[in-house]
Amino acid sequence: MHQLSKNTLRDYLEGLNDEELFSLAADEKKRIFGKEVFLRAVIEFSNHCNKRCQYCGLRSPNKAIARYRMPRETILDAVDSAAENGVGTIVLQSGDDFWYSTEFIGDLVKEIRSRHDIAVTLSVGDRGIDEYAYWKECGADRCLVKLETTNPELYSKLRMGESFAQRLERVDALRRQGYEVGSGIITGLPGMDIETTLNDILYLSGLALDMIAAGPFVPNPQTPLANAPSGSIALSHRVTALLRLLNPGSNIPATSALTALNPISQGEALLRGCNVLMPSVTPEEHRTDYTIYPGKNRTHATAAASLNAAKNTIQSLDLVPSSSKGFSKRKDNVQ
Repeated sequence: MHQLSKNTLRDYLEGLNDEELFSLAADEKKRIFGKEVFLRAVIEFSNHCNKRCQYCGLRSPNKAIARYRMPRETILDAVDSAAENGVGTIVLQSGDDFWYSTEFIGDLVKEIRSRHDIAVTLSVGDRGIDEYAYWKECGADRCLVKLETTNPELYSKLRMGESFAQRLERVDALRRQGYEVGSGIITGLPGMDIETTLNDILYLSGLALDMIAAGPFVPNPQTPLANAPSGSIALSHRVTALLRLLNPGSNIPATSALTALNPISQGEALLRGCNVLMPSVTPEEHRTDYTIYPGKNRTHATAAASLNAAKNTIQSLDLVPSSSKGFSKRKDNVQ
């Protein structure tokens, strides 16, 4: 792991030496992961959400969105399609939607694991710790619990009074249950600056995370932050590059938010320290309704077409799309 002073980190964040930073991050990624890029197929099975986060298009007060919930067989069909196309990890993602019972999600995980030798990641929000323990027993491997910001006051403001401490407790509890745990931030959210972003990087790096995501803010016209400026792609690239240097064995995705702002920026991130792509394989009839932000899932492509596009992007960069489960290498004595 690179030992970088706070002043050095700040200089990199401010763009004083992008060429050096991106080169260091690319070398570190290559040292740990070689040319492999892990693919995670995301199935967004519900866009219902009981939250009111100011930055997210799925927020419950948004009446302009076409809401949907996918039944069991539709979800499993999407899993089958992704597995047939050589994906090693499925991500089951939704808003905070308690319509799906503990047993429903548990049975879904069991069925996926019985059908395919793939890893299962859950991204289903603030469900109970006991529920997550049950899902781990059913065969779930990973959980994603994004923080979006590590500043407690800003967190509470953007998430309408919710507690940062409680969110962090969930991250810690999931790790104790044996999950690989992922978290991350949105760069360029209103209220953030270089100093808060630097603190985010240091905070995330102290959590021993197996996956760390950082993507730029993309304003959604159906949210209270509709008129806020977009986050900087360059800053997002700097953040993920620094996260790579500080967390060599963690999986770091090139986020879809980059593509929403500039289609080529996701590929650039893979050359600057990122090692994961997470294409959506949500069925075509629902994909464009999972509108966390404009430009996410902008096409009605089939699962096969979506995965092939991701593989083509990887190969065009002289990298190798991997069908492995892609577990974290954080504990492999590589740091």
